Amino acid sequence: MSPNGASYRAAGVDYDALDAGKRQAMARALATSGLLAARGGKAIDASRGEPAFVFELGSQTFAFVVEGLGTKSVIARQVLESEGINRFAEIAYDTVAAILNDLICVGALPLVANAYFATGSSDWYADEQRSLALLEGWQAACRDAGCVWGGGESPSLAGLVGSEDIELAGAAVGALPEGQAPLLGEALEVGDEIVLVCSSGLHANGASLARLIAGRLPEGWATKLPDGQSFGEAVLAPSLLYVPLLAALFERRVPVHYLSHITGHGLLKLMRPSRELGYVIERLPAVPAVLDFLAEQAELDPAAAYSTFNMGAGFAVYCAPGAGETVVRAAKELQFEALVAGVVSDGPRRVVLDPVGVSFDSSQLDLSGNAP
Repeated sequence: MSPNGASYRAAGVDYDALDAGKRQAMARALATSGLLAARGGKAIDASRGEPAFVFELGSQTFAFVVEGLGTKSVIARQVLESEGINRFAEIAYDTVAAILNDLICVGALPLVANAYFATGSSDWYADEQRSLALLEGWQAACRDAGCVWGGGESPSLAGLVGSEDIELAGAAVGALPEGQAPLLGEALEVGDEIVLVCSSGLHANGASLARLIAGRLPEGWATKLPDGQSFGEAVLAPSLLYVPLLAALFERRVPVHYLSHITGHGLLKLMRPSRELGYVIERLPAVPAVLDFLAEQAELDPAAAYSTFNMGAGFAVYCAPGAGETVVRAAKELQFEALVAGVVSDGPRRVVLDPVGVSFDSSQLDLSGNAP
């Protein structure tokens, strides 16, 4: 990277430090697993490090997740101020998508999604159009996912959150269909097909770097991209919500062995399972114009770009050999673009992106609680 380039660390996000903290937290969390037995339940410790925590209660298996939008709400506020474009419905939708796309990775379909709206001042709600858009977006995402918006929390945190901003996050509970084992990586086999389902653009990851780049551009968020959109509008394109796809795959009894939500760490997330398997990608989806622009402006080489952004791949479905085209057809019926992109191979644990000549080894992604 040249001195004029940009990185996620330069934007204030150090994944090495964040991942170390996650591993330490998981080690402490493991020590509490036995407490669930007193309530008649059982913690599924193999789900530690997966996008959602899995537990059993009676004969039912549930999943639980907490997730946040990050700093994309700052972009929405800046674009509203500079261009007069209200995208708060979209970022509310983004938040629900970030939560539920993680939840479904373990094979759960959402039941309830609760909201967390933290402002620096209660005056944030004085702009009625903005606050109503936020509520409409959250409701729309819950409707599209087929789950209940149960409630939430809306604290005013003066001195912690900027008075002009809002932090968006939430939690969700889901249930696994009867007879469905949690998708925790154990079912993966050499020869399984990997289907990549396309993203709509940035989704909920990379906002801090996008803000850094916008601050360097003479026209900021109003900068026009080659496809005619402004940079701000393109960054705020709503995330795709993949819940309906998983529901369709379950309905068709497609042999799904694993799922991965491509967010932080980009396509490194393809090797999220802690198993000595390789993930060889022979085809990649087209890169959305906004991500091409970001990678170019940040002077990221392909390895850095594909380990920072989703680069057009929002979700991965790992399925039995021969089932990939069924997944692609199901996705197309739901207006998602998808392609059979690669296969699971013998170890060592790594991701190989043949079209861009990039390979990531096991040491570049360790989210387990057993790492030093």
